[in-house]
Amino acid sequence: MPQLALIIIEGLTPKEHEVKIIEEESQAVNIDEDCDLVGISCMTANANRAYHLAEEFRKRGKTVVLGGVHPTILPDEAMQYADSVVIGEAEGVWKQLLEDFQNKKLQKKYHVSKPDISTYIPKNFARLKKRKIFNIIPLMTTRGCPYSCDFCCVSSIFGKEIRHIPVENIVKDIKNSKSKQFIFLDDNIIGQPKYAKELFKAIKPLKIQWVGQSSVSFAKDAELMQLAADSGCRVLFIGLESVSEYQLKNTKKSYNDVAELETAIKKIKKMKILIHASMIFGFDSDTKSTFNDTLNFLIRNKINSVSFNVLTPYPGTKTFNEFKEDGRLLTNDWQYYDHNTVVFTPKNMSPIDLQIGKISTKRKFYSIPSVLKRFSGNLYDPLLYLFINVGHITQSKVELDRIPSFKSLLSGFENEMISKKKLVFEKEKVLVEVL
Repeated sequence: MPQLALIIIEGLTPKEHEVKIIEEESQAVNIDEDCDLVGISCMTANANRAYHLAEEFRKRGKTVVLGGVHPTILPDEAMQYADSVVIGEAEGVWKQLLEDFQNKKLQKKYHVSKPDISTYIPKNFARLKKRKIFNIIPLMTTRGCPYSCDFCCVSSIFGKEIRHIPVENIVKDIKNSKSKQFIFLDDNIIGQPKYAKELFKAIKPLKIQWVGQSSVSFAKDAELMQLAADSGCRVLFIGLESVSEYQLKNTKKSYNDVAELETAIKKIKKMKILIHASMIFGFDSDTKSTFNDTLNFLIRNKINSVSFNVLTPYPGTKTFNEFKEDGRLLTNDWQYYDHNTVVFTPKNMSPIDLQIGKISTKRKFYSIPSVLKRFSGNLYDPLLYLFINVGHITQSKVELDRIPSFKSLLSGFENEMISKKKLVFEKEKVLVEVL
């Protein structure tokens, strides 16, 4: 998925400065780069890598600024590896940071809560198109999320109030990019229906195609769905998370029972919009039967494609704090906080049961029989359906081959956890004997 943050920061940088952007997934980082200031953005799963690069650049006399999701949540941790940390959004602080750096007055932390995002920021989309890394241009229309899911930190980073980028600025980005394929990175593009309707009406004449993320409440507004479809919406990433009625109610989703959820899915599919669902395994209400229940639901409703994730207790979330307090975290090594690796002790199964259950469910969903069963429910875009599913078939085979390494990893986590508990017990025992 193409990212937008560094392109925005480039646009915020005064023209007197030269900017070079490196996306390490596709380009090599030169730690001997001739530069004055190094900015590194990271999420939790690649925080260790970011810290390593920061240390290497600093060894070579470079000033390093860290930012992104993980440094925002754990700024004091990030400060151990950087000269400065940007907490939250770059708008409102980046220009000041550059001036401070030039005047040798760089501060340790920079943060402006809810900065103004109404001013247009020029973006060099040609960089993405020239490199041909992605055939899709990223856009963002809103910041903030009104929901407070226990496992999510979005509202902690951007706030619960939804803030909008002016529609005319979005239209300007689309026109300037000279592209026809877009992805809206908003966590919920229809978070405020009034704004979404205005946006969809404005981009309809541009005849683009786009994919985005939405809550399933999208199905409650027929006009909104029609406008989205007319504006070029082809795929929506929808966080269903769970088909357990207990969990649906517990996470305060728009629909509290499975029957309502199925009706909503049918309404969206009628608009000829492919659904890419996101499912999470590992909630405290989940049991081993959850895997088959989820699989049957997804196949029965002919869902186009699915991201299968294990619950990840990211720092800064209620889930992380509760698991830490209860002694359920298996590791604090951030590289394993990646949606795919179990890093905690589930309530109703073992860590390896959860790991294998997730991989097995994904393999079954992307099996040839399943792809064929679901095909009839996605005939409005058969080529895209097959393209997406074939890609996931390959990926699911890779995960299946990794089961032995997962078993070894989780066994190591558990043994280390047992050793720590034993050490604590022995220390307590010695203390009691001394007393």
